[in-house]
Amino acid sequence: MSNKLETVFEKIIFGSRWIQAPLYAGLIIGGILYAYKFVVELIHLCLSVNEMTETAMMLSLLTLVDVTMVANLLIMVIIGGYSTFVSRINLDKHEDKPEWLQKINAGTLKVKLSGSLVGVSGIHLLITFINIKTYESQQVMWQVIIHLVFLISSVLLAYSEKLLNAKQS
Repeated sequence: MSNKLETVFEKIIFGSRWIQAPLYAGLIIGGILYAYKFVVELIHLCLSVNEMTETAMMLSLLTLVDVTMVANLLIMVIIGGYSTFVSRINLDKHEDKPEWLQKINAGTLKVKLSGSLVGVSGIHLLITFINIKTYESQQVMWQVIIHLVFLISSVLLAYSEKLLNAKQS
């Protein structure tokens, strides 16, 4: 009797991974909304390009790059997280299967996400440096510190993942 109860409980635990599926669906909706925001920014850029200074143009383009990098981050979380924690995505024969998806696990996903966060943080820091006159020095200092924390954390995370993989090999 207790063995059957244990088996049922284990099936419930394993099935609970599907609780995350609506979260990934929500992220897909968030990605659609972010794509809409990208299009709005692009239209604004196209309509006002003749009146823009070179600096304003660069800032608008960096905003588009930033939105794109966040969208890439979302895709990594959606595809990588779903296939790692919910259910394997059967794309073995799909011609557009991303190469990184073949080697994805929780550690690899963390390293990729960490690297993406460093990239997004770097874009924000670049925007700040371009508009340096509009920021107080303390704001710039904190942005640099936050970026450095992201960068150091990313390097340490990648290094620890490398060490863990070397021990398993």
